Amino acid sequence: MLRFLTAGESHGPQLTVIIEGIPANLYLTGEAISKELFKRQGGYGRGRRMQIEKDTVEIMSGVRHGYTLGSPVTLVVTNDDHKHWLNIMGVAPIEESAQANMKRVITKPRPGHADLVGGMKYNHRDLRNVLERSSARETAARVAVGAVCRILLDQLDIEVISRVKSIGGVKDKGVYTIDEIKAKNDSNDVRVVDDAVAQQMRDCIDEAKKAGDSIGGEVEVTALNVPAGLGSYVHYDRKLDGRIAQSVVSINAFKGVSFGAGFNMADMPGSEVQDPIAYNGEGYTRLSNHLGGFEGGMTNGMPIVVNAVMKPIPTLYKPLQSVDIETKAVYQASIERSDSCAVPAASIVCEHAVAFELTRVILEEFQSNYMEQLIEQMTVYRARVKAF
Repeated sequence: MLRFLTAGESHGPQLTVIIEGIPANLYLTGEAISKELFKRQGGYGRGRRMQIEKDTVEIMSGVRHGYTLGSPVTLVVTNDDHKHWLNIMGVAPIEESAQANMKRVITKPRPGHADLVGGMKYNHRDLRNVLERSSARETAARVAVGAVCRILLDQLDIEVISRVKSIGGVKDKGVYTIDEIKAKNDSNDVRVVDDAVAQQMRDCIDEAKKAGDSIGGEVEVTALNVPAGLGSYVHYDRKLDGRIAQSVVSINAFKGVSFGAGFNMADMPGSEVQDPIAYNGEGYTRLSNHLGGFEGGMTNGMPIVVNAVMKPIPTLYKPLQSVDIETKAVYQASIERSDSCAVPAASIVCEHAVAFELTRVILEEFQSNYMEQLIEQMTVYRARVKAF
């Protein structure tokens, strides 16, 4: 069973990830994982934090001479910014008098963030104890996990890519080939194909930043060459689209997810929504893909298409009304260093969350003690489905 745990605070010394269930004999290097983390740091609208952090991964266990052992893989991402927070985020106990004079204590929760409810739940009077862990900094760890999964999926000829569909109401409505999307993702800082739309998005981000505001948007993740039959209709928690939806919505600031034609299906007749079945000599296919690659909670062999909505980031440089938890007086919310828009970076996080769920279900479906065994099992399964 594939699973992972992450640990670490936003301004703590490091993020730590333990991944259990990766098959033996997968070629894995820190450089390959760090390459994906670098993508997460980019995107127009990011704040100064991304200029400070140089996210690179150290592999601490589970790999020997470049190949996984089948034992848990431990990854560490060092927080370079921690050196500026040694007194604030130290682990060692401090005197009560020092606590009273502690800098950067948070008592004015930010609307839309975990600050207030987290403080109520865990009885923290300094809400920094909440925001340090609830920060989107944790998504660096999730991208590291997804990067390992993408390397495994590549061995199975499965590819996962993402793009930005809208930012701040500016939409890229074009229909593009996979090659067009990948080409622009490598050169476009808002991760859209249409250069004119990209500039409109940059202008929108600049306006939000100037106003001390933030904006969200929509991203799309596509998984290619996924075989039919992953997931199951027999029980709610085995439906793969449901598992992907849960994983995506668990990403910081994500508030909605759909597949294929998504919420547009509410306004379409069934004759236009369902995907007609065809057989072309190479196996079964569909004449359209409105359902985004899923039927009955299972993959149907078509590309998986996941749409996800990210809300505007709740930290605002022009803060909204809040209440001081100590005095109960009305104040403006606290301000932390943040981004005016993180949608391009969020598309990377979403892409890796989908990669994890695909890898997890594949390792559940097939014997996978070592990579050669998994590849053989997948090859046999693909041939059987093709001949059905």
